[in-house]
Amino acid sequence: MKFDFFKKKEPKGKKSALQEWWDAIVFAVVAATLIRWIFMEAFTIPTPSMEKSLLVGDYLFVSKISYGSRTPKTPLQVPLTHGKIWLTELPSYLDWIQLPQYRLPGISDVERNDVVVFNYPADDPDLPLDLKTHYIKRCVAIGGDTLQVYDTQVYVNGEAMENPIDMELSYLIGSREPLPDRFFQQYDISLGEVHPYHDSRMIDRILSQNSIPLGDFEGLDLAYIIQTRPETIKKLQTLNFIPAIALLKSPEDYSERDIFPKSDYIDWNKDFFGPLIIPAKGMTIQMDSMNIIKYTSTIRDYEDNVDVTVEDFKLLIDGQEVSEYTFKQNYYFMMGDNRHNSLDSRFWGFVPENHVVGKALFIWLSVDSEQSAFSFRKIRWSRLFNLID
Repeated sequence: MKFDFFKKKEPKGKKSALQEWWDAIVFAVVAATLIRWIFMEAFTIPTPSMEKSLLVGDYLFVSKISYGSRTPKTPLQVPLTHGKIWLTELPSYLDWIQLPQYRLPGISDVERNDVVVFNYPADDPDLPLDLKTHYIKRCVAIGGDTLQVYDTQVYVNGEAMENPIDMELSYLIGSREPLPDRFFQQYDISLGEVHPYHDSRMIDRILSQNSIPLGDFEGLDLAYIIQTRPETIKKLQTLNFIPAIALLKSPEDYSERDIFPKSDYIDWNKDFFGPLIIPAKGMTIQMDSMNIIKYTSTIRDYEDNVDVTVEDFKLLIDGQEVSEYTFKQNYYFMMGDNRHNSLDSRFWGFVPENHVVGKALFIWLSVDSEQSAFSFRKIRWSRLFNLID
């Protein structure tokens, strides 16, 4: 009888440095992919639509487990990419396989005032759902709510919603002298949001378009359009060299054709919008002429219906007239905190639940593109690790 376990084992061949590096890289990529899919993902803010709550150049972490992470829909893609290979315009995926998408259990549901990252619903319809562009906005209404914007104020279920602390609106400020860059920096007005006008006729046209009386602007030939906080405007009103200030808002009777649902039969604009009921899973609505106008695009684009058409103000699904419709998922209404400089649900409609990516948690880095690369102020140190609310 032989007892092989008493034999001295031959030592395994030692891995080369290249093999060790390769194993480490594979492990890191797999671990990062799993963390990014299930728990948390890093995002950056590319546009000023959420200023001043979030600034261009903010880098933040978004929780996937808050609302439940989604299972992959497009599995054939380069790890740790989203749509394109880094620093190129080359697609990073193949859409040969499209899997059913499910959502794992989450800690909570999307709630009003949450800052949410989601896939842009109105993006290129040929893109897989999970590879559509990422947007970040504040949820102002959830499924079942009735939303209305009246005179720039958001109302939900008939009650005025508390405005974000750093909400911005557009104003026209008249000046007796050119304003230097340091003036806008002193009052925390981003230079990229400032549009100067040196022509009294142009200023008169802006006032007329917004139904604002000439008032203190009469005789001024220098003015600036800015987006800033109402609190900042109170400070500017005390300055002698700023004799005229007006809130720029769309008149109540003015219809903007690029506003959802983009119909000649509904006269809404970004400052006077609704009332509009946000669809909820299991909610049934009567498909009368007005609801056909408001909800057909949602039923057609996001409810997995194959053939949706409208003929003579009648909704047809698979060729059959539908007098009422029950929604298959929850929807949300998202708006940017920079209310006059945000492409949001007022323009393209609801965010479906299956487009929701996660909840914004905190800022881990903030970079000011206006500063020199070697400047200490290149990093906005005061914003590091700020919670997002």
